[in-house]
Amino acid sequence: MTYIANPIYDSVFKFMMEDERVARILLSALMKKDVVSVEMKQHEYTEITQSRISMLRLDFNARIRDNDGSENIVLIELQKTWLVTETLRFRQYLGVQYLDKKNIPAHDVNPKGHAYPIVSIYILGHKLGDLDEPVVYVKRNYLDYDSNPIVNGVPDPFVESLTHDSIIVQIPYLRGRLRNRLERLLQIFDQDYCVEGNDHLLNIDENKFCDDEFLVIHRLIKAGASPEIKRAMDVEDQILSEIESRDTTIMLKEQEIEKKNQELQNKDQELQNKDQELQNKDLELQNKDVMIKNMVG
Repeated sequence: MTYIANPIYDSVFKFMMEDERVARILLSALMKKDVVSVEMKQHEYTEITQSRISMLRLDFNARIRDNDGSENIVLIELQKTWLVTETLRFRQYLGVQYLDKKNIPAHDVNPKGHAYPIVSIYILGHKLGDLDEPVVYVKRNYLDYDSNPIVNGVPDPFVESLTHDSIIVQIPYLRGRLRNRLERLLQIFDQDYCVEGNDHLLNIDENKFCDDEFLVIHRLIKAGASPEIKRAMDVEDQILSEIESRDTTIMLKEQEIEKKNQELQNKDQELQNKDQELQNKDLELQNKDVMIKNMVG
């Protein structure tokens, strides 16, 4: 068994992906294509601060080799979060990619102004709704009116510039699955391997990995031995604890407000019932008064 730093932590994950070889191995497995080269964009990630916790965002320029041997540049936006997060934040970060003029090749090689294709990858520390697969691929199709696949002219640069594929990893569903190369690599995120009493480390079986996958393991071993990364993980723990405490306080206040609202609704209902009773009694008195007048008359 081997102890590695837990890449669920932003500091560890960023350290891991800064190694070009490791980034190529993981991205190739996720995309199921040969990533020939990859470059992380500078200053495109969200840092952790003392005041808030980040949703880690890493942007890459990747050269992809397709099955026919051709190579193309693809932009990969990778976002990782260990907390349930509103999709608006994901959309905002993705929107930055679409607006960035740097993602459009120079006019001399790209006279029509088509942008590089984008692939978005989401690594989630929480579950989605009813999707129970550890990895979900969302792919586009070119279809005609009758939903028949269009083959000629596909993929089209215009369409590729304006739409994108997505890959979603749900860490809670990994659960020791080893059905393919990707799931074997994703063991590094499986929180079932956390060392008891120390979430900073995972205890994994290195024998389950093979070939270049050992580069990923060795990179995480190095991260686990780094004093700087250990301090960064401590900071993340502190921030997460503050967030959980804040969220607990907010939840309790919301419950208290909900309880008071319910009490007010109950009292309002009681008043409506009493008002209805008074109206009924008043109607009874009016009816009796009419009867008496009729008898007297």
